[in-house]
Amino acid sequence: MYDLIGDIHGELGALEALLRKLGYRRTSEGWSHPGRMAIFLGDFIDRGADSRGVCRLVREMTQGGSAKAVMGNHEFNALAYHTPDPLRPGAFLREHSPKNRSQHEATLESFAGNDAEFEETRDWFASLPLWLDLGGLRVVHAAWHTESMEALHDHLDTDRKLQASALEQMSRKEKTASRTGKTAYESVETVLKGVEVKLPDGCRFVDKDGHQRHEARIRWWLREGSLTWRELALGPPELIAQLPDALVNEGASRGYPADAPPVFIGHYWLTGKPAPLAPNVACLDYSVAKPGGQLVAYRWEGEQILKVSSFVSVSR
Repeated sequence: MYDLIGDIHGELGALEALLRKLGYRRTSEGWSHPGRMAIFLGDFIDRGADSRGVCRLVREMTQGGSAKAVMGNHEFNALAYHTPDPLRPGAFLREHSPKNRSQHEATLESFAGNDAEFEETRDWFASLPLWLDLGGLRVVHAAWHTESMEALHDHLDTDRKLQASALEQMSRKEKTASRTGKTAYESVETVLKGVEVKLPDGCRFVDKDGHQRHEARIRWWLREGSLTWRELALGPPELIAQLPDALVNEGASRGYPADAPPVFIGHYWLTGKPAPLAPNVACLDYSVAKPGGQLVAYRWEGEQILKVSSFVSVSR
């Protein structure tokens, strides 16, 4: 069966400790387990001190057959950051702004002097699927969102990996919408960063960078029903408090079906004791790159109702 592992963000020591705790052992061919396979939920790089070491370990496991992995938004951003924009000479698909450079700085430092290895690593990023549907369980970095996945269909191969032209198309906000009405940019943003919905007219909040926002990311696995905006929105308490304590618009969130296979996600920087978000939804990102954070795994044995007792964690 599978051991699903959340966002690592360059924290190699925590990853090795978690693998040992799960019963994996390191050999000359990399880490492996005699009877289990790991599945990594993306975001291997940035923030922590050893993105290079993390990528090497996870890459060895995936290429050696002892693990699977999906792409996170940080891997996607890295690909765009290092890919020249064919329409703007001297520019890149992801702008080299101070903000973007700062977010990626730890990875650049980790791979310093190893340009060839970093290029090979980015080629490996590009080979990762955006999601996995293994029948009894599903894996995606941020949101299992059917409409967005359908919109990406023409940009991915049969294994949900990026086609040759996909990165450019997904990096352009102005690209033409797909047959579902969503652009490739909007769709990959949803799958890798989460569902964002427009707030009611006249409502806004100020984000951590001081920008006024008229849209909010939501707990997409919940159906709107009788939920208020404060209950459905995702974010720190000081931001949630700025939202209206009013019922959510009909259609804002369709939720994740109760009879669907379990889905495992990362991305959301949770804290506290690991537990399912819903009977068939689990987030495994528990902020390992922050002080007091944890690297978290879930030992899946085929169950359709997820259990608190199956979470395994190590402190940073």
